This record gives sequence, C-alpha cells and structure tokens, in this order.
Amino acid sequence: MDAGTTLFGSLLACVGVLGAALVAYMGKRGENALNGFSSLTEKLQSERDRLERQIAERDSRIDELATMHVADQSEIARLRLDIDRLGGAP
Repeated sequence: MDAGTTLFGSLLACVGVLGAALVAYMGKRGENALNGFSSLTEKLQSERDRLERQIAERDSRIDELATMHVADQSEIARLRLDIDRLGGAP
C-alpha cells in the first residue's frame, strides 16, 4: 500500500469517529431535553393539583359563608318583625 491510500483510509476513519461522536452528542442532548420536558410536565401537574385543591377549599368556604349569610338574613328579618310587632321602629 502506498502512503496516499493509508492517509485516505485514516481520514475516512477519523471522519467516521467524528460522525459517531456527533451522533452520540446529539442523542444525549435529545435525551437531556426529553428528561427536562418530563420533569417540567411533572412539576406543572403537581402545581395544577395543588391549585385545584385550593380552589375546592375556597369553594367550600364560600358555600359555608353563603349559608351563614342566609341564616343571618333570616334572623334579621325575624327580629325586624318582632320589633314591628312590639311597636318599635326598625
């Protein structure tokens, strides 16, 4: 074999190795991006679940306060009738 063929073969081997390294690097970048996306998705889902619980608690409290408001308005109406019945001015 002459020097030109050996040099050409060496260059082809170097290009092959560099190509394989590039493919491995790009594959690792893709893997890291996918892991980051999965992590972000999990964080968003847990945040959503936490906010849904907070909204459910808030809605429950609003219902409780609305019930108390109705009871208070009923009591006020009853007391006004008592005042009126007793001859007072509301």
